[in-house]
Amino acid sequence: MMQLEIAGCCLSNTAMNDLEKADFGKLKTVQTQDAEAVDFTVFDCFDQSLRQSHRLLIETGDTLELFMADGQVLKQVARRAGNFVVDLSDGPVKQALSDLSALRSLLPVGSGELRHETLTLFDDVEKVQCRAQLRFLTTTDGGMLLVALQGLRGYGKALSQLGKTLESVGAIALGEVDVYTQLFPQHPRYRAKPEIAISPDMAAFDAANDIIAAYIPVARANESGITADHDTAFLHDYRIALRKIRAVLSLFKGIYGSEQTDDLKSRFSALMAVTGRVRDLDVYLLEQQKYYDLLPQSLHAGLDTLFNHLASERAEMLAKLSDHLRSKSYDEEFARLVKLFGSRKKLTRGPNADLSAKAYAGVLIWKRYRKVCEIASAIDADTTDTEVHTLRIHCKKLRYLMEFFAPLFPQEQINSLLKPLKRLQDNLGLFNDYAVQQDSLSILLSQFNEPSHTGVLAMAQSIGALIAILHRRQMEERIRALDSFVKFDSPQTRKMFRKLFKGD
Repeated sequence: MMQLEIAGCCLSNTAMNDLEKADFGKLKTVQTQDAEAVDFTVFDCFDQSLRQSHRLLIETGDTLELFMADGQVLKQVARRAGNFVVDLSDGPVKQALSDLSALRSLLPVGSGELRHETLTLFDDVEKVQCRAQLRFLTTTDGGMLLVALQGLRGYGKALSQLGKTLESVGAIALGEVDVYTQLFPQHPRYRAKPEIAISPDMAAFDAANDIIAAYIPVARANESGITADHDTAFLHDYRIALRKIRAVLSLFKGIYGSEQTDDLKSRFSALMAVTGRVRDLDVYLLEQQKYYDLLPQSLHAGLDTLFNHLASERAEMLAKLSDHLRSKSYDEEFARLVKLFGSRKKLTRGPNADLSAKAYAGVLIWKRYRKVCEIASAIDADTTDTEVHTLRIHCKKLRYLMEFFAPLFPQEQINSLLKPLKRLQDNLGLFNDYAVQQDSLSILLSQFNEPSHTGVLAMAQSIGALIAILHRRQMEERIRALDSFVKFDSPQTRKMFRKLFKGD
């Protein structure tokens, strides 16, 4: 008869013991071990995207298995060219992981031992009625049992009995449990955007402190990934965390004393400054294939010279950045900042420190929104790049403010405002990127003042062609940005901003 595999579930260590004693009614059971126990390793991206989607990726020998939230188990060969999803061999696991960020590598989370057994249920005439594939995962700190049910057509009652028995001993659907807490209870969660509890009546001073205190560990969590060079997203998240801290210090005016505000802005800016060049080089190298696609084959030799130079510089700059992140002075500076925002005894209160968080948020967001509208409405085809860049900065500040204070306002309405704002910000970001890339390429070329240098002429031709293409794309993005602003500045949006943040 045809086998029908249905959704699976998982059991804790305690429930695993209860299953062995469970009552299956009139059905008899036989549990057999299918093979010798093998070592397994769990993989996930650093942002824990698989954990958050209730999926579990394990490697056993030459096999990759992906346990889906609905209980489905996908398998393929583990052979791969690297640690990114794109490096995996073609197969169902790779296809199912296509939703992961292409910039995130798959990293080992932890290891253990896997034992594969089959639980068979049969009647009094020895006829098999259903089965369950049992995978016992054991680690140093925990363990669990993953169960995939298999029914036989015509024996639905037996399958139902098995499902009820599993439920009675505490089985939980994979989509409803965090398997990491079962296997690796000490493994920390990571959220690039930490959840920060802000209440309407909270003092603005406390809200600012809580935001900064929440983002400091986000930055620090990325340090080892930067120095190990697992992927470029570690540095990106590190910089975003510091940028949000700096945004609080810049935008939350009057929360701290002016002297301390200046001091903190200077200290966090210094932490950020040493990362700039590596991030710039990361962006170039990530765009490498796009550059090749933009130019004809005849100009690829010049690009080879260009990207070899950029890769060499990146290796040098990353080594310097890694030394900095490992230095005693760096560690001591962060320790002082952690202590400052932990105890808060030495933080000076400014004139707006005691305002309620919601009232303060409304004033800040409304003022920034009006500034965005004022600048954007004046932009046309003749507006300078500097003015467009200024609009981008104000859009970013508005978005940060709205995200910081989102818990104080209706989520649905905040999301409906953020969506067109993000679209506008994306267009302005591309516009700025194209402008910066043109300038950087021109500066880079000027550094090669020896025309006889090997490959410089070919590189100069390629860079010249790239600059022309980037300029054209920059102009196209300006038009898209203007269109995005028109959609953002709709009557409905204006009405909602006024209602939420001005109180009219």
